[in-house]
Amino acid sequence: MRRLISIILILCTSLWCTACFKTSTIVYTYGVFLGAGPEDMEDMLPYETIVIDAQYFSPEDIRSLKEQGHRVFSYINLGSVEEFRPYYSSFSDLFLGVYENWEDERWVDVSSPRWQEFMVSLADSLLDKGVDGLFVDNTDVYYNYPTEEIYQGVTDILLAFRSTGTYVSINGGDFYVTEYYSREGEITSIMNGENQETVFSAINWEDDEFTSNPPEEFEFFSSYVEFCKENGIDVYLLEYTTDEELMEQIDSYCSEKGFYYYCSPSLDLKEPASSSGSQSTRRPL
Repeated sequence: MRRLISIILILCTSLWCTACFKTSTIVYTYGVFLGAGPEDMEDMLPYETIVIDAQYFSPEDIRSLKEQGHRVFSYINLGSVEEFRPYYSSFSDLFLGVYENWEDERWVDVSSPRWQEFMVSLADSLLDKGVDGLFVDNTDVYYNYPTEEIYQGVTDILLAFRSTGTYVSINGGDFYVTEYYSREGEITSIMNGENQETVFSAINWEDDEFTSNPPEEFEFFSSYVEFCKENGIDVYLLEYTTDEELMEQIDSYCSEKGFYYYCSPSLDLKEPASSSGSQSTRRPL
């Protein structure tokens, strides 16, 4: 009996230590890894909520991440399509124009029923892999092509995503989101979260370097994300910087406002941020 009790105690201690180890690996709230693949999963382990391109991950990969305590969102490109996607040429007849600064990407006519059906099917395939939500990019197609048909196309796709019951985080999209609010008086029908890039930081495309936003740009984007928060939306900032002083400002601002943030050291969103660029889970929101 004494030996049996000793064995049970050893097993319990082992399980407790394993649980502690798994919990202790998550020390940051949010990380965006759109350029990463399954071979980079170890870099994601410190981050609680992670954004990946789940088209390139298996259900087993995603299950492994979730078993380690992560909430996993998948990228989905609502308003444009990149050349590297296997379905790029299938929608060439719907291309509206070249995406500025991303010459291998094309804006798409989202009013097309064929594109809308494809988006819903793609979202279903990502959700079937086990992801917890969708990170929806390029609703800004409405900013570039501000017609009623494009507005309705974006809306129909977002409502279809929301009808699945999954978490929907819109990347950017201020022009569309505020237009939806002006018509409907709310925005929770189309989104749960708002991921806004470059509130504090800025990208100098000509010199290929990161800088900080001028005051008027900061004022515009900070007003927008605060509007989202006031209307029941979770807010995530995605910044591009390695500037320690700027990251301190971002951390202070997000702590005050109850926002999440991630400061990427590069545009490819592959390698993890520094500790200064990652928001600690120990800070209550």
